[in-house]
Amino acid sequence: MFTSNPFAELSASISPAVMQTYVVIMIILVVGGTLFDVIHKKSAKYFFENWRKAKTKGTRQVGSGEVVSLAVQTAAVEVLTSAEFCNANRRIAHLLTMYGFVAYVITTVIMVFGYPTPATPTPVILPTLWTIGALLVCGGGYWFWFFIRVDVAAEGNSPFRIVRADLFILSLLASVTFGLIWAFLQATGAGGTSVFLGLYLLATTMLFGSIPWSKFSHMFFKPAAALQKRVAEADGSRSNLPAPANKPEILGSARQLPRHY
Repeated sequence: MFTSNPFAELSASISPAVMQTYVVIMIILVVGGTLFDVIHKKSAKYFFENWRKAKTKGTRQVGSGEVVSLAVQTAAVEVLTSAEFCNANRRIAHLLTMYGFVAYVITTVIMVFGYPTPATPTPVILPTLWTIGALLVCGGGYWFWFFIRVDVAAEGNSPFRIVRADLFILSLLASVTFGLIWAFLQATGAGGTSVFLGLYLLATTMLFGSIPWSKFSHMFFKPAAALQKRVAEADGSRSNLPAPANKPEILGSARQLPRHY
């Protein structure tokens, strides 16, 4: 399983062109869904108008060189290390899920298009990274779902309570979980491969097809919002927020751990 390309093995029963077409459709759904989300919610319009208004209230001009420096800092801190999360467990879970998903998606595309059949041997590193990426998503995602979610950890609700906001994380976990099970069954020659392949494709379609109603597109908005916040602090506008208090906020107490998200 760690060394075999599941998509190449699938070519024995399904033409590689079918899976390649499916991946292209998923990419189109991501682009189309994100654009629909931006247009429908007018988030981009609000973002740029808010940024323009904030600039007029700034106390100093931020040059292009400083903006580039702030963009690099945003990429290094908020994007690559998720430093906006104060809770260490939430931050680690997010990083596991994020880097696992990136490895999972990239290796999927490479294996489907670059090594679609056993006739073209797949480098062992690709299926290995695909499996590790899926396992990282499961580790971070299930940890978040059962132990870290605010409505579960802080509000005492059941971890099996589902609302519409959970569509993204549930479809993501279902996709990687069914994908791992399908790959394992196919590698071992066990039964039920077709069933879990169908569940895998169904969950993946839900993941990428539900972007206008899920939190998927927030991964594109968060870096821009983080950059805007840094620029607002640099030019003095502070997004119309007051300056920090003289005394730092005291979180938690000696007897109870803080639960600030």
